[in-house]
Amino acid sequence: MGTADNDRLRDAIRRTLAHRAGAAPDAGAIAAATLATWHQTAARLAPVIGTRGVDALFVRALHLTSAAFPWLAMAGEHGNGAARLANFRARLEASEPAIAAEAGHALLATFNELLATLIGASLTERLLKPVWVPPPPSDQESAT
Repeated sequence: MGTADNDRLRDAIRRTLAHRAGAAPDAGAIAAATLATWHQTAARLAPVIGTRGVDALFVRALHLTSAAFPWLAMAGEHGNGAARLANFRARLEASEPAIAAEAGHALLATFNELLATLIGASLTERLLKPVWVPPPPSDQESAT
C-alpha cells in the first residue's frame, strides 16, 4: 500500500471513528465506535477470508499495536474472539479518551494494512469502502 493510500485509509478510519463516537466522546463512546467499526469490518471480510482468518489478523494487529500501546497486549492473550474483543473494549473504556481514540485508530489502521499486504490494496479498498464514512465534498465538488 502506497503512502497516499495509507494516508487516505488512516483519514477514513479517523473520520469514521469520530463520526460514530459523537461530538464530545468519552472512552466508552470511543470503545463502542471502535467495536462497531470492527464488527462491520469483520462482517464484510468473513465471507472472503473466513472468521478464523479475520480473527488471526485481529490478533496480529493487536500484537503490533501493543508496541505503541503496551496496555493492549493483555487484551489478546486469552480466550476466543468474543472474549478478546470484550477485553479489548474494557481496556479502551478504562483509558483516557484521547488515548483510547489513538489506540482504536491504530488497531484498525494496522489491521487494514495487514489485510492489504495479504489480498492487495485494491481489493481491501473495495471490500471495506462501505465501512468508512466518506470525506466531506471538497469546495470544487460542491461548486459543480
